[in-house]
Amino acid sequence: MPVISRFQGIVIKMYLRQKEHNPPHIHAISGDSVGMFSLPDGIMFEGDLDSKKQKMVKEFINTYGSELLHMWETQQFQYLSPIE
Repeated sequence: MPVISRFQGIVIKMYLRQKEHNPPHIHAISGDSVGMFSLPDGIMFEGDLDSKKQKMVKEFINTYGSELLHMWETQQFQYLSPIE
């Protein structure tokens, strides 16, 4: 699972696309907490990240939504700059 970005103690990853991994989403990991966030709306549909970190991940998705969807569709991963 490639690392897409790191910021504020959160690691953003994306699994290789497979049928069982649809809809398009990213994984956010912070310590022992995780969250799965749908693209492009940024809604956490599974996990236990606190609300502050959920807000940061949603901001990341809002900033890089088209790039993230492109990576999901092409499987050509790139590292994205952290948000502040």
